[in-house]
Amino acid sequence: MTTEPATPAAPPAASATRRRLLLAVALVVGVAATAIGLYQLLVGRYHVDTDDATVAGDIVNVTPQVAGMVSRIRVEDTQAVKAGDVLIELDATDQRVARARAEAELARAVRDVEALYETTDALAAQAAANHAQAAAAEAERARAASDLERRRAIAAEGGVSQEELLHATEQLRAADAQLAAARGLALAADRQLAANRAQTSGTTLATHPRVLAAAAAVREAVIAEGRTRILAPVDGQVAKRAVSLGTLVTPGTPLLSIVPLGRVWVDANFKEAQLADVRSGQSATLSADLYGRRVEYHGRVVGLAAGTGSAFALLPAQNATGNWIKVVQRVPVRVELDPAEVAGHPLRVGLSMTVDVDTRGGRDGRPLAAIVAPAVGATGVYEDLERLAETRIAQIIGERGRLPGPERVSAR
Repeated sequence: MTTEPATPAAPPAASATRRRLLLAVALVVGVAATAIGLYQLLVGRYHVDTDDATVAGDIVNVTPQVAGMVSRIRVEDTQAVKAGDVLIELDATDQRVARARAEAELARAVRDVEALYETTDALAAQAAANHAQAAAAEAERARAASDLERRRAIAAEGGVSQEELLHATEQLRAADAQLAAARGLALAADRQLAANRAQTSGTTLATHPRVLAAAAAVREAVIAEGRTRILAPVDGQVAKRAVSLGTLVTPGTPLLSIVPLGRVWVDANFKEAQLADVRSGQSATLSADLYGRRVEYHGRVVGLAAGTGSAFALLPAQNATGNWIKVVQRVPVRVELDPAEVAGHPLRVGLSMTVDVDTRGGRDGRPLAAIVAPAVGATGVYEDLERLAETRIAQIIGERGRLPGPERVSAR
């Protein structure tokens, strides 16, 4: 019977090396697990992160406020503009004609009102003269009555003739007629003066209703003409220009959009289970796929959407119908970025971001759902049109009214 040779035992040195290698690997794994556990215990549990985040910003749609034909286009897509820059010009021929007509009407209204004031002064003088004539007629009537009484007293003794007595009676009748006529003229003058004063009392040349109505027409015409120059309401970059020369546009027609890239934020879509400790004001660290991890942004939490993304979808989920499968919902959380960092590394609307929120700060603050987002802002580029209109109205009133300013007070 043949016996096989026995397998030689491994050298003691090789076994020791293998044991040391396994021990080292176990030690490394243990240290790594311990480090991960400690990190999660001390740091990680205070952080929530997501890569379901995008850059968002205002998209300002520019539309005309008056109808007209596009005569000039001054901007193109991707061009940077400042608030107040002229973007598009419309043909303003009709608006210029309407403005000239309105200014002429204002000038005529100023002259008519000026004539009213002058007429009031003349009527006041005429009324005073008529009252003086009535007073003189009353004195004449009193004298005639006194003469008649004296003649009647001596007529019985034959001191005056019947002819002289009859003549005195006729004089009294004539004085009565003259007094009635003078009083009628004075009353008519008073009524005409009152009617004229009713149109001027309590007003100035600039605040008279006729002038105000004509000035409103001038204001409307000046503003309409100014609106043929379509201005940029905010600083930003032009996008989606959809107008060409010769196009007839009407109010509300989309012409182009302006994106203010200096004011962008991030909408981070966190899972609903991640929001328990998120509060307003907590700091966040972000990175963009555009630049990678080498560029880091810093921001803070400023608001929470009113509902999940599915709640505002075009076709919202109807969980009450059919078979229901629970899906973890995501809620958009707005994160405000540091403007200086955005200026150094500009972002574009729609870019993908990674967001990490440190929940250690503000844990005792208000729940995120109670936070109100800040206002977007305002623009003042349209105020110049109203100032231009007011300046033009003041010029017309000063020139046509022949006054240093709209300071004429109504007649007394």
